[in-house]
Amino acid sequence: MEKIAIIGAGAAGCFCAVEMKRRRPGAQITVFESATKPLAKVAITGGGRCNLTNSFESIGRLREAYPRGERLVRHAFSQLSPEQTCAWWEREGVRLVTMEDGCVFPASQDAMQIVRTLENLMRRLGVELRLGCRVEAVSHGQQGYVLSLKDGRVEADRVVVTTGGGALKLLEPLGLKLEPTVPSLFTLRIADEGLRALMGTVVRDATLRLAGLKSMVSRGTLLLTDWGVSGPATLKLSSYAARELAESGYSGTLLVSWLSCSESEAREWIAGAMEGAARKQVSSVRPEGLSSRLWLHLMRRAGLREDIRWAEMGSKGISRLACTLTADAYSIAGRCHFKEEFVTAGGVSADAVLPKAFEAREHPHLHFAGEVLDIDAITGGFNLQAAWSTAYTVAAQAE
Repeated sequence: MEKIAIIGAGAAGCFCAVEMKRRRPGAQITVFESATKPLAKVAITGGGRCNLTNSFESIGRLREAYPRGERLVRHAFSQLSPEQTCAWWEREGVRLVTMEDGCVFPASQDAMQIVRTLENLMRRLGVELRLGCRVEAVSHGQQGYVLSLKDGRVEADRVVVTTGGGALKLLEPLGLKLEPTVPSLFTLRIADEGLRALMGTVVRDATLRLAGLKSMVSRGTLLLTDWGVSGPATLKLSSYAARELAESGYSGTLLVSWLSCSESEAREWIAGAMEGAARKQVSSVRPEGLSSRLWLHLMRRAGLREDIRWAEMGSKGISRLACTLTADAYSIAGRCHFKEEFVTAGGVSADAVLPKAFEAREHPHLHFAGEVLDIDAITGGFNLQAAWSTAYTVAAQAE
C-alpha cells in the first residue's frame, strides 16, 4: 500500500488530500497538522466569510495579482482554473456569489461551510488527520522519506509539503533552494498626526507608490486609520513591495495621489475651479471623492489658508496644491498585521521544482503546494486560488 504524507492541514493540504484520495483510493493518506484544528486560516479569511477565489475580471496580467510565482501559477491554472474551481465547489454543494469587485464567496457568507465541506470529504474518503502533530524535519529513508516527529518518526513513499511560508526549517536536511520569507499583505504606520486624525476616512480611488520605486504602483480604495493607512490600495502595495519594505526596515516615503491623476490633470482641475468659482473659498470647492475634512488637511499640506479664495491663488499656491494632490509624501513608521490574515513572500524557489506536479527537481516524490512555494498574491481571493490550483496539480499529476 502506497503511503502518502501531507504536511499541513490548511487549504492546500486538505484540498490535495481529497483529490489525491479520489485518484488513489487504495493509498494510505495521512495529513499531519501541528495545530489542534485544521483549516484555521480558512476559517478567518475574508473576515470569516472566506473569499475563496476571484473572477479575475479586473486582472489584465497574472503578475498584477501574483507579484511572485507567476510562472508556477500559470501552470497550476492550466490544471484547475478559477472557473473550474468554482465548479468544483458547487459540485460539492457550496453555492457561490461573485461580488462587484470580483471576489467570490460562499452564498452563506460563512467560511465554516468551506471548512466543514473539506473536513467531511476527508472523513468520508478515509483520509487520516493527525492534529497536534508537528513534523520537525523531512529526510530521505531507505525507500522513501522519513518524517521526524516530536515523539517518533513516520515513513512515507510520497510527501506533499503544504505548511505555508513560515515552516521551511523542516526542509533544511534536503538542501532545497529556498527564498527567504518576509511578510506580505500588511498595513502601514504613518507618523503624521494630521493624517491619523482623519481615521475612518475612505478614498475610493487613490494611487500609492514608494519614493524611489516607480515601478511599484497600486490603485484602489484607501482607508485612513488611527495608525496610518489601510484598505486594498495599501495591501496591494505591501504585496508588490514586500521585499523592498522588509529590506528598508519598513521605513521610507509613501507618495499618495489622492485623485489617481497626473499633475497636469490636477492643474486642469484647479484651473477649472479658479474659473468657475473665483470668488468662493478654496475650502468650499473640492474634488469629487474627497471629504471636507480631508480637503482641509490637503490645503494645510499645500500651505494654503483655510479662508483663501480661488481668485487669490498664485502660481506657487497652484503648484503646491497640484503636487499635494498627486504626490503627497508621508514618512512610513513601520507595518501592522492585516487583522489575523497574513501571507508571506518567499518559500521553495520556482527553480527547485518541476512545474508538472510541483515536484522537487532533486528529490523524486517530494511535492509542494500552496504558500510554501514562492507564490504570493494581493488580497481578494487570489492566494486561496493559488492554494486550490497547486494542490490540485500535485494530486492530478503526481506519478
